[in-house]
Amino acid sequence: MQYTETGKTWMKLSLISGHARRDRTFKFVSLAHLLDVEYLRDCYRSLNRNKAVGIDNVSWKEYGANLDSNLVKLVSRLKRKKYKPLPARRVYIPKNEKETRPLGISALENKIVERGITWILESIYEQDFMDCSYGFRPERNCHQALKQLNDLIMFQPVNHIVEADIKGFFDNVDHDKLMEFIRIRISDTTLLNLIGKFLKAGYIDDGQLVKSDKGTPQGSILSPMLANIFLHYVLDEWFGTTVKNHVRGYCELVRYADDFVCVVRYADDAERIEQALKNRFEKYGLEIHPTKSRRITFGHFERENARNQNRKPNTFDFLGFTHYCDISRKGRFKLGRKTSRKKFSAKCREMNDWLKGIRNLVKTKDWWKILAAKLRGHIQYYGVSENYVSIAKFYKLTIRMVHKWLNRRSQKRKMNWVGFTKYLEHYPLPKPRIVHKFYDCRV
Repeated sequence: MQYTETGKTWMKLSLISGHARRDRTFKFVSLAHLLDVEYLRDCYRSLNRNKAVGIDNVSWKEYGANLDSNLVKLVSRLKRKKYKPLPARRVYIPKNEKETRPLGISALENKIVERGITWILESIYEQDFMDCSYGFRPERNCHQALKQLNDLIMFQPVNHIVEADIKGFFDNVDHDKLMEFIRIRISDTTLLNLIGKFLKAGYIDDGQLVKSDKGTPQGSILSPMLANIFLHYVLDEWFGTTVKNHVRGYCELVRYADDFVCVVRYADDAERIEQALKNRFEKYGLEIHPTKSRRITFGHFERENARNQNRKPNTFDFLGFTHYCDISRKGRFKLGRKTSRKKFSAKCREMNDWLKGIRNLVKTKDWWKILAAKLRGHIQYYGVSENYVSIAKFYKLTIRMVHKWLNRRSQKRKMNWVGFTKYLEHYPLPKPRIVHKFYDCRV
């Protein structure tokens, strides 16, 4: 949580966090009053000012032109319980070659209030959330989840992996069950009703208002927090208090948002966990994807077992990486990882399409900076231990694509490879490197 001002509201949030940490059964009865002008001003300033606008067509800058007046009116409507969130504007982004992913773009005032509610919920639930959860939490990220998974497989007695995919999670979260979970910690009816209004606001799709009694819109500020609360009770807490007490060997969970894997020691435990997951999610109106979820053997003995059974060693994907069983230079087991084939192909395709479209629109010196930022972002995410080959391959393919499309700019003089190499020396691009090191020393 980043604060731009200090005041009574932030002190109260700190006190709330402390109380939630000391008493895990305490119910908060008065929270909505925190949404005052000072607090919402901080919420406004925390927003990304370059994000797309919602159906109100109001930008961050336009709203800020009369910020104090707008916030006073907003707080007045909140206190009189007259505030009604606008429906989100639904857009679709590519998920893969065949599918698209729906996103909801909120109106600016929606974003301000969502940010305020999210910070309040965060101050409470960060004290409850478990260590196995890494998605959309302060000071936690996907690389920490990957590091934790690496350490569990490397240093714990793990022989099986249960990977599960929740079918259409964000579109199918049951509103009533979600509100039941929130009421475990919060009994402030004003705040609960406000959260309910956001859940029921719906979205505009192709000019039509669509409302539903389930789902949280992907793309909204509040949605990740609500998803974490839901999965905390449905999955994390249940796994820690029930599953672990009913298995005979080691097992652990690593979750990032709705993407998770279970590492297990014994085959019978893995089988029971797989079935228990299906039953658990079915109880709460969700379905484990039948084709994207599976139970596999994996770990220190997988390569030897695969060789004895005359098959390829098992692999699994998590957070954009394919994990496989490898050996170190000393012949010891280690966990290998590389950019998953699907993600690698998608990134190459995106880069090629972008270069093809941008090359004649603006001068090279202008889009060269964007190209460098794209490469830097790719390396920042995929530059993890054991994945140097994949990011180096992506860099080389990008360089070839740049050379290709530079030479297809209408009638301009072609640049041979020697000339292009000299060009790169003068205008270098970020080189592949390992950014996130998962080992203290080489194994």
